[in-house]
Amino acid sequence: MKIAVIQINAPEDKEANVAKAFAFMEQAVREGSPDLIVLPENFTCYSTDAALMARNAEAMPGGPTHEALSRFARAHKVNIHAGSMSEAGADKPFNTSVVFDRTGREIARYRKIHRFDITAPDGTRYFESDVVGGGQDIVTYEIDGITFGCAICFDLRFGELFRALVDRGAQAIVIPSAFTHATGEAHWEILIRARAIECQTYVIAPNQTGRFDNGSKANWGHSMIVDPWGRVLAQAEMEEGVIYAKIDAAEVARVRQRIPVAELRVLKS
Repeated sequence: MKIAVIQINAPEDKEANVAKAFAFMEQAVREGSPDLIVLPENFTCYSTDAALMARNAEAMPGGPTHEALSRFARAHKVNIHAGSMSEAGADKPFNTSVVFDRTGREIARYRKIHRFDITAPDGTRYFESDVVGGGQDIVTYEIDGITFGCAICFDLRFGELFRALVDRGAQAIVIPSAFTHATGEAHWEILIRARAIECQTYVIAPNQTGRFDNGSKANWGHSMIVDPWGRVLAQAEMEEGVIYAKIDAAEVARVRQRIPVAELRVLKS
């Protein structure tokens, strides 16, 4: 299966961000013929401004971006893991991944469980719970015989979620993100490769890049696709664009046979 990961900068202008994302999806279809396209977290708009995120929230299904993604998947006969978007909720919007199959049908929806609530060493406050509500469900889906698990950004730090996804059959885990420059430089690649190695899965990790919040903050970029042995199959730098790699369920089986972690687990939940 061929994967296309799209890396973009998506700050305050939702209309421009959506147009850019679709332009890169068109590029991916044209030059790479992928089976699955994956977008980053909050590809429609990324901001710590709660009011802005709430204004940009959409109903799912029925919202304009949700419907446009469905049409694109159907028109191009491609699966889409739509990073995450702001989904309208009763109280706060949710940070939500939506997955469409080649017919444009929604086959999975995941609401981010772990919200990024920290104060950085420089005093900058990032409290995602001010902006979005929290999800509760562990979500997997299947495409062409491969089981994918869903996670988003800060979820990367919580190994128990990844273990739960593997227990539900995940052979690849998709983690659209907007890792900031500071945490990305320190932890992004280390955590992604560690999760791939310990879970013996592919980890597909599109990240936002560039500045947001009117230029006051920056994301790290460096989107990655990593195999179950922890090898980096493809990696972007800071520029916007598309990276590609092929994944294979047989490789997951080979790695798990080579080191049978699941069989050797002593501490189990």
